[in-house]
Amino acid sequence: MKIYLNGEFVEKEQAKISVYDHGLLYGDGVFEGIRVYDGVIFKLKEHIDRLFDSATSLQMDIQTTKDEISKIVIDTIRINELNNAYIRLVITRGVGDLGLDPRKCPKPTIFCIAEPMNPLLGEDGIKVITSSIRRLPVDVLNPAVKSLNYLNSILAKIQANYAGCDEAFLLDSEGYVAEGTGDNIFVIKNGKIKTPPVSSSVLKGITRDAVVDLAKEQGYEIIEEKLTLHDLYVADELFITGTAAELAHVVEIDGRVINNREMGVITKKLSEEFKKIRKIMGTKVY
Repeated sequence: MKIYLNGEFVEKEQAKISVYDHGLLYGDGVFEGIRVYDGVIFKLKEHIDRLFDSATSLQMDIQTTKDEISKIVIDTIRINELNNAYIRLVITRGVGDLGLDPRKCPKPTIFCIAEPMNPLLGEDGIKVITSSIRRLPVDVLNPAVKSLNYLNSILAKIQANYAGCDEAFLLDSEGYVAEGTGDNIFVIKNGKIKTPPVSSSVLKGITRDAVVDLAKEQGYEIIEEKLTLHDLYVADELFITGTAAELAHVVEIDGRVINNREMGVITKKLSEEFKKIRKIMGTKVY
């Protein structure tokens, strides 16, 4: 496995960065998780656009173009001869000193990893708990910025692990449902599909948007509104979306069983349609 690191491809064991890199010292950086399906990088443009938006918000100068970054992703897939894989593209502030001042980091660190990976949470349905950890509000760290700071999600994941569950859902600072540790949430009730708005401390997920578009094309009503835990507990169907998780249905949340632990009709339809479009909506590698 070869990894792109600062202008060259190196063996996995040689992919090393400085201990003075501010991505390591302070979590000062941005990233994207991307999928390639049958040689097609799913929505590469959208991922690169979001990466640059995140960097701009953090006043981080990537010092290269979107086309050049896209080529790094494509070349990483080609050199490793992968048809189906998960890609992790990371840009840190770069090497500096032990102080916080980003001006001390003259050049960003860029690396890209690609390796085969099945859906992160499997395809048999997941058990979820509600975490006591709250999603960071926009005035603390805007979730629109996909930064390297994931301690909030990691703490929630630890709670899920102790509870013997696959995933944890986080609430926002007002007590409304936000998102999972790395995924967006969808509720289906009486044929209507609801999802929290981005104003509820939610990342505007690439897979989330793709599923919203698919649902509309299939004639389903999509409603973005603030949701409570009650809405999730009484859902006819409940599922999550994310690049790593893809589309996974929830079979249980906080001890409440959803749809007799079966994938619902609408969720199944959306999952099938997503599997069709993900192989054509993107950048062809080969």
